[in-house]
Amino acid sequence: MLVLSSPSAAGKSSIAQRLLAQDSGLELSVSVTTRPARPSERDGQDYHFIDAAQFTALEAEAALLESATVFGNQYGTLAAPVEAALAAGRDVLFDIDWQGAQQLAAKARDDLVRVFILPPSFAELARRLKTRASEPAQAVAHRLSKAADEISHWLEYDYVIINESLDRSVDQVQNIVNAERLRRTRRTDLLEFVTQLRNDAAAASQSKLTKAQ
Repeated sequence: MLVLSSPSAAGKSSIAQRLLAQDSGLELSVSVTTRPARPSERDGQDYHFIDAAQFTALEAEAALLESATVFGNQYGTLAAPVEAALAAGRDVLFDIDWQGAQQLAAKARDDLVRVFILPPSFAELARRLKTRASEPAQAVAHRLSKAADEISHWLEYDYVIINESLDRSVDQVQNIVNAERLRRTRRTDLLEFVTQLRNDAAAASQSKLTKAQ
């Protein structure tokens, strides 16, 4: 499970989209949320947009891996599709905040890789938020006021990237993904392979010993 977190407009969603487009082994965890859809967003693709009553029902059914309230709206991760993807041997990408990352870490730390995305400067963060034009000025100001608190959680993450260039940041996260896939503890295919290697080596050694005698 690969988690990307950042303060608003630092670039995690853009990085996530690029990763999904270039890495066929990654699958997006589509969160549920009670916030209204932005003009460019599609239900079921960017988020599952639901109302507060539906969200409460999902929590009561223990159908969410994690949930959080962010800027007055509720967000959560549906457990069933994530568990199905992992069981099928696929890696799952989460575009969530630090609250959700903490909850996932408490449940499945060994399966989790957390990456925090930082903006190159606060001025650039403010510029990106203001040019996003998807929210009123008051909402933008509120997000900026919360940025310091969000950034304070960077120490909880395994990797930290300063998003000065989208291309470079995508490459850096892809490198993290590639390296984490090669961890011994995740290479479930290796036991059979190494066992066969050792058996072949032992057989070859025995054959040479027999010929020598």
